[in-house]
Order: sequence, then structure tokens, then C-alpha cells
Amino acid sequence: MENLDYRALAVLDAVASHGSFEKAALALGISQPAVSQRIKALEDAAGRLLIVRGAPALPTGLGQRLISHYRNVKLMEAALDIDLGNTVSMPEIAVAVDAASLATWFPLSLGPLLAPPRCQLDVRQLERDAALHLLREGSVFGCVAAAGALPPADLNGAAVTALGGMRHVCVATPAFAKRWFGDGLSAEAVQLAPAVTHALELTARFLAQHLEVKRAFPHHKVPLATALTDCLYGGLAYGLLPYLQAAHGLAQGTLIDLAPGAYLDVELNWHSWQLDTPFTRALSEQVLTTARRYLVQP
Repeated sequence: MENLDYRALAVLDAVASHGSFEKAALALGISQPAVSQRIKALEDAAGRLLIVRGAPALPTGLGQRLISHYRNVKLMEAALDIDLGNTVSMPEIAVAVDAASLATWFPLSLGPLLAPPRCQLDVRQLERDAALHLLREGSVFGCVAAAGALPPADLNGAAVTALGGMRHVCVATPAFAKRWFGDGLSAEAVQLAPAVTHALELTARFLAQHLEVKRAFPHHKVPLATALTDCLYGGLAYGLLPYLQAAHGLAQGTLIDLAPGAYLDVELNWHSWQLDTPFTRALSEQVLTTARRYLVQP
């Protein structure tokens, strides 16, 4: 597309962000017909649909790529303003992060970006496949995602950096352990005792590696925060927790390690587009520095 209309791209971004033409009009302070006209002009120039009209209104693949281009341009303009000594707007940077990282070390990487605020962060809690999908379509600048057996496809142009391992330990309250694991954590006991998990494949992998349990076992599947507060600390189940979350309970004696010396490390990577601005550079640097301080390193 030649001679992109960046005012129209701003409207496209607003429609996608707010999910409707009406809300985008309110946010931009223009009329809804003006929003419709600018989107239609963009679509005429592209020769393709850019927004799927619905509730919510969603960008097509090309629409999302144009939005990503527009946001990247805004980041580079803000970086240029810094070099020129101009008043700097606060650009938005979107990232996707897995639940365990978001509950433990990742927030500790944000201080230099947020105090004083240097950008607007849009942090989305997503696991590997969903996070890489958003990175692939350009909806996020970067993501923290578990390493897979095979590298993700169609991410040419994105840098991948190993962060370290998120160590998980198998824990329960002393009372739960006494009731269900009086003779220790065993293959027989886990066929009866209820587990709690936010990621079933992790618990299954741990039990297979350390107890050679290869068949189904009773379990509750709940979000990580619920697993921690309601099920594990409530003495309703046993399960895996990131050590960074379990450490306080283990030190206080409110949790015990059911398999001392046994653990499961989930290797994490930082995927990011190679967009070199002060904001994206600072974000990547802080993510890498913080991860290597708190995660298990080779």
C-alpha cells in the first residue's frame, strides 16, 4: 500500500482496541460516520477487508499487520522525540506472559519502565501457543513462553533468547500429607489423593518422571491463583507450584515438599520483534536481567 493515511490507521487501531466503531468514535472525539469513512477509505486502498464487523469488531490478518505497523511507527516517533528533546508521548507496548511468570518474577522487571512511567504496558496472561500466535500476527511486541520440542514456525525476524528454568516443586499442607501420603509420595497414593493443577501436562510429566505414573490420576483443574490460595493452602489437594511461589509457605511450615530433591524445570524463552527503540530495548533488557536473577540457569 502506498501513501498510508496514518490518521486512518489511528482510527483502525482504535476500532480494534475498543471492539466497536461507536466506542472508537468516543475515544477519538469524532463522529461514528467519520470512523466508518476512514476505515472504508483504508479498505478501498488495500482492496481487502480490514475489520470484521461484529460484536466485537475484529481486525483481519492484514488489518492487524497494519495496526502493528502503526504502533511500531508511534514507538519510533517517541524515540525520535527523545533525541530531539521534545515532549515525549507515552507509547503502548503489548506483551504476553505465562501465568507462572506473571505471578512470580515478571512484575519485578517492570520497575524501570513504570517509575517514572516511560510507556503504557499492555500485559496479557497467555500460555505458549496463544502467546506465540499473538506475536506471529504482530499483536504483541514480545512474549515469555515455555520452550517447545520444536521451534515455533513463521517467526522469522523475531529474536529468541533463553531466560532460564521455572522450577516447580510438589507441595501440600502437613495435614493433607499426613492423611494421604503417610508412607510418602508414591504411585499408589497418587491414584487416590486429589491433585490440583493449572497445567495438567506439567503435573503428569512430574509424576511420570519421578514416580513412573503413566495413567490418569484424580485432579482438579483451576487457575494458578485459585490453586494456590483455595486448594493448596486450604489443604484440599496437593500439586506443583513454582518454587518462587512456594518458598514462603515452605519456610513457614504451612506447606511441605512432598518429594524433596525432585522438581520439574520449565525452560522459558523471550521472543521479541527486533524493533530497536529506547522503550523496547529497555523492556527486553529488564526482562532478561530479572529472569536470570530469579530463574534456574544452566
